[in-house]
Amino acid sequence: MKILYNARIYTLDQARPTASVLVIDRERIAALGGAELLEQFGARASREDMGGQVILPGFTDAHIHLTHYALSLQKVDVETPTKAQALQRVAQRAAQTPPGEWVLGHGWQQNDWDGQFPTAAELDAIAPHHPVYLTAKSLHAGWANSAALHRAGITASTPNPLNGKIVHNAQGTPNGILLESAMQLLQDAIPAPSATDLQNALLQAQTNLFGMGIIGAHDFDYRDCFMALQNLDAEHKLKLRVTKSIPLDLLPQAAALGLRTGFGSQHLRIGSVKAFMDGALGPRTAAMFAPYENEPENKGILNMDGEELLEYSRQAAQSGLSMAVHAIGDRAVHETLQAYQRLRAYEKEQHLPALRHRIEHVQVIHPQDAARLGAMGITASMQPIHATSDMYAAERYWGERARLSYAWKTQLNAGALPAFGSDAPVESPNPFWGIHAALTRRRANGEPSPQGWQPQEQISLQEALQAYTTSAAYAAGWEETQGRLSPGFDADLITLTQDPFHIEPQHLHTLQPNATMIAGEWVWQA
Repeated sequence: MKILYNARIYTLDQARPTASVLVIDRERIAALGGAELLEQFGARASREDMGGQVILPGFTDAHIHLTHYALSLQKVDVETPTKAQALQRVAQRAAQTPPGEWVLGHGWQQNDWDGQFPTAAELDAIAPHHPVYLTAKSLHAGWANSAALHRAGITASTPNPLNGKIVHNAQGTPNGILLESAMQLLQDAIPAPSATDLQNALLQAQTNLFGMGIIGAHDFDYRDCFMALQNLDAEHKLKLRVTKSIPLDLLPQAAALGLRTGFGSQHLRIGSVKAFMDGALGPRTAAMFAPYENEPENKGILNMDGEELLEYSRQAAQSGLSMAVHAIGDRAVHETLQAYQRLRAYEKEQHLPALRHRIEHVQVIHPQDAARLGAMGITASMQPIHATSDMYAAERYWGERARLSYAWKTQLNAGALPAFGSDAPVESPNPFWGIHAALTRRRANGEPSPQGWQPQEQISLQEALQAYTTSAAYAAGWEETQGRLSPGFDADLITLTQDPFHIEPQHLHTLQPNATMIAGEWVWQA
């Protein structure tokens, strides 16, 4: 048993919002209160003087790609202000890499450069002896050089895969840009990391997340990630609390095995079945009702309609598996809501539990659909830092529709529970960057104005903290033991020198934890 005292504790528990002393018995919180607890428990507990530090519940990233994030830490960072800087970084890595070996990178965004997609020829010029493949910030587009396209067998005659596109130049040959499912054609040619390499990468990623105050993650990567996490859990090396999604293409196998949402250990549990309704804003593949601004032929890519999604959702519900559907454009969100409305009726008719279904991203929503998530009890899994990254692109390509983009205040007002995450490695998983974006709707440099972008969607610090803690725990079905500091709950917490409730919102992105505790154990300290 241990006592943390002389602290400013924000519990996020309405029954007792603040305390100065916290008592931990093994992995759980035994009591919260004031100095009286020192006398009550002091004889049988060790004491840690917190020196007036702030204690908060640990954060959960409600949408992250753990394998992609872990491996991105080893890749060339091409999230640069200019294309020239990205090319320079690739050239430097190529110079350090034996000829013929892959050079991999992540983070480019043509909307931050000249608005035009880059080309294979530009990579050929600076890395002619290496296959190069760089994933876009959105993870919905890839940029390859000619050597990489050759390795993957992509030629002028290669057909577009379903829900994907190989972009060609004026001469009819692939120009190096692959959209949506076409990315898989190239990714299949890249040697996969070994199981040991992936586990080591995940351990490094876990340490990075602890350093940001993250104690839990809702992961949306694939089988290799799940296998690696299971191995780490079996070896007691997985300290992060992971809710693991099931890819839609593996739903038949999961249902046949009888897997259910919530099954697993204290550190690794089955989450939802993950489906994709559309693409993303960056490559303009998010499915829209009306065309993108100044692109009269482009309404994005709709992978399936509500009817098809409903069939998958019924199969999942029969097995006790909830759904998590990627939907960014207003058409994709609408089709998902149509399916969910009929799914709720199906659950009732079949005497099935009303599972905690989710929509991932909800980046732009039609006004007539804005209140439907709350009405149906659907979690709005959103990433606030997307708003500040995408605000200029949203205005450029969605025009007036951007009024209801990244609209977490609208969702709160309609009774929905936004659960916040990062979509890392699309964005940094740092929750304080997300909290800053949620409160200010501004970038770290102050753009676009002191009022913020679409300021009517700003929320309070309390609401933002809840989205990273209590709401994220509820979305994963862990609300009885996680998300707040209460007796009987897991001792998952972070410490801070600065009090987020007593600094100006524009400085929130500068906050850094001093230490992170999971299950009563300090897993990271500055």
